[in-house]
Amino acid sequence: MHHLPLIFDTEIAKGKPENIRHPQHACPFCDRQQLTDILATENDRIWLLNKFPTLQATWQTIVIESSDHTGDISTYSSSQNRVVFAFAIKHWQATIASGRFKSVLLYKNFGPHSGGSLRHPHMQIVGLTAVDGYAKITAANLTGYPVMTIGPVAVTISDQPVMGFVEFNVTAPLTAIATLADAVQVVVRYLLHTYFQGRCDSYNLFVYPQDSQITVKVVPLFNVSPYYIGYQLTQADTPKRMRAIADELRQKFATATD
Repeated sequence: MHHLPLIFDTEIAKGKPENIRHPQHACPFCDRQQLTDILATENDRIWLLNKFPTLQATWQTIVIESSDHTGDISTYSSSQNRVVFAFAIKHWQATIASGRFKSVLLYKNFGPHSGGSLRHPHMQIVGLTAVDGYAKITAANLTGYPVMTIGPVAVTISDQPVMGFVEFNVTAPLTAIATLADAVQVVVRYLLHTYFQGRCDSYNLFVYPQDSQITVKVVPLFNVSPYYIGYQLTQADTPKRMRAIADELRQKFATATD
């Protein structure tokens, strides 16, 4: 099946601010009085149009998670993390329900290897006019080696990852967003502090709709494999390594605190 590429507008991209690799640069999300095109607010959470819509035939929006410039899922309290997820997922679901787009994506970049340009914690909701962003994603990509189950929430490590090597899946019904947020927080803290001897400084988070439930995929990021770049060949860890990672992560769940 042929898939149309997303068209990137380099002229618009020239003006984009950046302060991940240049932290001395100003942060547009901190200057809240200057924000425009706001779609919704809730306490210090803001959903607004992206001022730099670099992708053609899309509707690009930003979810500013917090007024704390250096905040992140890994540093939020449990209660704060829950409301961030609830806010983002509510507006993602509403955008899907609007019927305006062929598909609607919800994702997050964090860290210098994530593809993001701004440090301030945010997610992105993007409506794609003509492209199905989930066309290449299979059910097998969103499950895998079991880590643990917390009520209706299942945590797995992909044995058929989208890109590889390690991808964590947290699947939950839409009625259990708080528990899902808790589980994602444990995974993110594990990635940034324990996984690979603490050498991981970046991750992506992707949210996938699945009937009455959703899956959040958390992907630690280093350099992308040439096997994937050149041939779209995915690599996965050995079953032995997956078991070791699962054991480490279970210990984090067992000792998780707010």
